[in-house]
Amino acid sequence: MFLPGVHRAPNIQTDPDIYEIENRATDPRGLIEKAMRSIASWKDRIVVDMGAGTGFYVPLFHMEAAHVYAVEPHSPSRLIAMQRMAEMDLHKASVITGSAEKTVFRDRSVGIYHSRFAYFWPPDCVPGIQELDRIMAPGGTAFIIDNDYEHGEFASFLQRRTRQEPLSQAEKERFWAIHGFQLKKVESEWVFNSRGDLESVIQLEFGEKVGRSIIAEHRGTRIGYTYCIYHRSF
Repeated sequence: MFLPGVHRAPNIQTDPDIYEIENRATDPRGLIEKAMRSIASWKDRIVVDMGAGTGFYVPLFHMEAAHVYAVEPHSPSRLIAMQRMAEMDLHKASVITGSAEKTVFRDRSVGIYHSRFAYFWPPDCVPGIQELDRIMAPGGTAFIIDNDYEHGEFASFLQRRTRQEPLSQAEKERFWAIHGFQLKKVESEWVFNSRGDLESVIQLEFGEKVGRSIIAEHRGTRIGYTYCIYHRSF
């Protein structure tokens, strides 16, 4: 099946077990969820988790949603997501193949759309936004969660990478505003159970050379992290 717009995700696809540790360390006070709830409710709504990976965030929506569709193009990740759904008895969740640019959903059928660190990196994500225009129901809300690339402790680590971002943070924010999205920033953190967990995640995300330098300079098991929640009501 041809899936347009699909990128390789080297972190989760390289080592899903370490990426699971990363997910568990993310935002331990639930500030992202609180911010999303202040914008829109997913109670009794059809929820799409786009680029769901191994399905970590499906339980966040499952109890209240009418149904959650975890959409993921990577076959091994889908299998892990299916196992998670079965083990947790998430009977209102489905794991399906798809991409942001091409979905199986009917016109105006989706109530809540959630995509976290998946596909929507400006400026090359316009086809996925156009697909949102098609599938989102009137009164529905799309949440695109990404890094703040220039502010905060984690952003300072991102700036050490050799790969440069195509747009500055201000340009990213203008891009989303042009496409009708508002921005809510959340000052949160990563908190790990052990120093070893932190170091394994840093190595996964930044590679050996940059990862070693970050680990050598950083102390403890906490990293400050600023998140951008781009959101749009339809």
